[in-house]
Amino acid sequence: MKKFNITVNGKSYEVDVEEIGGSSAPSPVRKQAPSQPAAPMASPAAAKPATPAPAPTPAPSAAPVTGGEVINAPMPGTILDIKVNVGDQVANGAVLLILEAMKMENEIMAPVAGKVLSINVSKGASVNSGDVLVVIG
Repeated sequence: MKKFNITVNGKSYEVDVEEIGGSSAPSPVRKQAPSQPAAPMASPAAAKPATPAPAPTPAPSAAPVTGGEVINAPMPGTILDIKVNVGDQVANGAVLLILEAMKMENEIMAPVAGKVLSINVSKGASVNSGDVLVVIG
């Protein structure tokens, strides 16, 4: 066993560390009275510059289509698949697209029968609640 003094948030602790391959049982951590704070150590995050994550693909901005039934996103999520094309005839209850939200795949269905006038999202796009997904006329 090796003994170390470790300071965490200004409190000093004496710990026993068992070497790998040792056969003795680990010793409990003993708390000592706080000592003078040690010089602040650089955090691991400060040592390496953070790599920014790629931004999600925004939904394409399409010219608004007048008239027709607008289907909005019921919740924020990501478009996994688009099952229809502009100009397709759809029946009431037909699956228009698949929206992933909270690790679940949600089928967005047509509330009315008609012709798909516009698709305002693309596969892989992130959408917010209330965003226009599809217009059926």
